[in-house]
Amino acid sequence: MAQKAERYLLSRFAWLGCLALTAIAITSLTSGHFMIAAASLLGAAVIWTSPALPRRLPQRPWDMLNGLLTVALTLLVTASIWLDTEALRGWLFVVPLLVLGLLPPRRSVLLVVLFLAIIMPTLGSLYGDPTRHQIISPLLLTAGLALIFFFLREYKARQLAPLRRTDELTQAASREYLSADLHKEIQRSEREGTDMSIIMLGLDAHLSEPGQDADLHALLPRIGRFLHSQLRDFDSYYRVADLQFLIILPGVPTRGASTRAEQLRKGLMTLMSSHGLTLSVSAGVAGLNIGDDAHSLQQSAASALQSAQKKGGDRIQSYSTWSHITSEQATTGDPLR
Repeated sequence: MAQKAERYLLSRFAWLGCLALTAIAITSLTSGHFMIAAASLLGAAVIWTSPALPRRLPQRPWDMLNGLLTVALTLLVTASIWLDTEALRGWLFVVPLLVLGLLPPRRSVLLVVLFLAIIMPTLGSLYGDPTRHQIISPLLLTAGLALIFFFLREYKARQLAPLRRTDELTQAASREYLSADLHKEIQRSEREGTDMSIIMLGLDAHLSEPGQDADLHALLPRIGRFLHSQLRDFDSYYRVADLQFLIILPGVPTRGASTRAEQLRKGLMTLMSSHGLTLSVSAGVAGLNIGDDAHSLQQSAASALQSAQKKGGDRIQSYSTWSHITSEQATTGDPLR
């Protein structure tokens, strides 16, 4: 809950920052201060594309755009020294705070160091400018305090990392632990000579009505509790995407996993229909084969799920056979052992 509250506050501050910077940009444009308006718009764009705001699309393109916008803002603020823009020099103190607060750790520290390495010699070269001494010391102090708060935040995050194994919304295990846990289960299966399978469950949201999105996300906690109640004590499940879950079934062959996936599929559809949601569920099943590792096994299940959804959803697809398993076929399969 603490992590959820922390992200909630960060996103709210990010929204307020975007609105405030946009308002400054509009005011500066009307008063003819175009450099300040450009810096404000770039600052709002940096916040908008940062991880502080939740995204439905993959984060990687946003990260690249965020880095480019941050570099552009840094260059613009640095150029204010040569352009003799007094009002924009105050933004020099904002750059370290913005970079360290919103960007990933390694990238943010590197950018701040490069920023200071460029700014300090430039400020020192402004002979005859009485304001340069009023900027250098406060800027170094601001950057130093920002770095201290940054390291304290990272230290806190690492200390609390072992306590954050589960997703707060669905109580599923965090995706960060999936590869390591799956690797351990693969090693155990190979050592003991037993079967192992995984199931990738996905809600067919692309086939649903547009108005159901909010209701569906509100139902995620119940979906998580349902999966928890239906699995064995030594099974584990992970939330790998917004509407996708991966389940590890030790000691279960592919056909038995297909049977289990069909049972879970029916149960989830019953749960959603009881809340007025007409949404289908698909699943991809992959069994452990010789030469498989954690990555290849996940890719097999993901490919099977993608194939099932491309065929219209509402079905179970096994990666090993690529055959469509109907409800009647799955219920007559081999039971779990």
